[in-house]
Amino acid sequence: MNKLTYKHYLLGVLLVVLASNTVERYALALVLQDIKADLALSDTQLGLLTGIAFAFFYATMGVPIARWADRGNRVTIIAITTALWSAALALCSLVGSFFQLLLIRIGVAVGEAGCTPPAHSLIADNFTRAERPRAVAIYMLGTPLSGLIGFFMAGWLNEMYGWRVMFLLLGLPGLALALLVRLTLREPRLAKPTTTVASEIGTAPLQARESIATQPAQLPLNEVVRTLWANASFRHLLFCFSVLSLFGTGLWQWQPTFFVRTYGMQTGELGTWLAPIQGLGSIIGLLGGGELASRFAANNERLQLKLIGVGYVIFAATSALIYLAPNRYWAFGFIAISMIGHGLATAPLYAVIQTLVPQRMRATAIALLYLFANLIGLGFGPLMVGALSDALHPTFGEESLRYALLAMCPGYVWGAIHLWFASKSVTRDLRAVQLQEERKGAPQGELYLKQPVVGPLPRALRRSAMS
Repeated sequence: MNKLTYKHYLLGVLLVVLASNTVERYALALVLQDIKADLALSDTQLGLLTGIAFAFFYATMGVPIARWADRGNRVTIIAITTALWSAALALCSLVGSFFQLLLIRIGVAVGEAGCTPPAHSLIADNFTRAERPRAVAIYMLGTPLSGLIGFFMAGWLNEMYGWRVMFLLLGLPGLALALLVRLTLREPRLAKPTTTVASEIGTAPLQARESIATQPAQLPLNEVVRTLWANASFRHLLFCFSVLSLFGTGLWQWQPTFFVRTYGMQTGELGTWLAPIQGLGSIIGLLGGGELASRFAANNERLQLKLIGVGYVIFAATSALIYLAPNRYWAFGFIAISMIGHGLATAPLYAVIQTLVPQRMRATAIALLYLFANLIGLGFGPLMVGALSDALHPTFGEESLRYALLAMCPGYVWGAIHLWFASKSVTRDLRAVQLQEERKGAPQGELYLKQPVVGPLPRALRRSAMS
């Protein structure tokens, strides 16, 4: 297999791994009502299963796995964790109680935490800087692809065979996928150099030029945290991601159950509707957001953040209309609009963060962002909706979930406020990062701003830039 073919093969396999990694979340969201009836659970218990029980281990394991991936065999990490989450998913078919399902969900969380950090690292080592944006966008399509697969397959498998067999059939193929990863993907760090250091720096692919040229020691975690916390824009984006994850995960996780309870839909029919609406909507938004930001707001992170903030205010209103719609068809239409809008914001937000963070802190910065966003969002979002639904049940009966979800929608405005504040400081913070990279001798290709930014820097940012 030649180099170009292998790069495409690597990207395809990692995309499938990501789709397998997230398909379980769509499937679980679809069958919450069936699990509730089978195991006699409350909405609060369902929120705990989909929330903090999963999120705590998923979020906290992400940081050590990311740091392991910075120096270890990433192919082995992906293969082991893929096998772990797949086996745990298949074991869901055997549970007989809430606590058994709780323990298995923890196993799924630990496995799924090992997917994204090493995958991003492998992509960076195999694609040049110019190729990375397109490669990462293609890789991220695994998430909406898992929505297409998860909702459609899970819906009909559950309707025909029940949720236990559904989990078994979704989990077993992942074991074969883990074996495929281990046997066919290559860890670039294990390759022996065939040319001199000087020639590699000039002619080798990106991984050789970046790693051979400097080989900096891994920064201590406390230094990374101090530097990132001194960056006002990063702080606001951290708060923004956490808030959006809190309200967004709560809404998304319970949305299928809302259609089951309110409109009496079966999971097969519901999955057939949600698969193209959420999957294709996310794909359109994801690809469109990156293109629009590059074409109309290139090198203007301030404008990008402002527009995304305005978009999330509109998104809050559109999301509320889902639960105020007069029938399910109008509700599905508003979901489609919401998914496209959410996708439009995704790529520019991640691009801003990658530009805002010093070169040697990017992987750990993303892991820390995921730590807080997942711990707060995945941890408490679904639990908050479940608890609120139970609290409203005496007043609204079976419609309590509708009003619990409706109450979550204004939370997007909170996230938009942090985006607006980030837009006010992002230009100064980008300049501080540039000064820091210049002082430490970063390669010219890694400097961030094409035009110098004028204006005073905050005291904390001056300390960060001069450290």
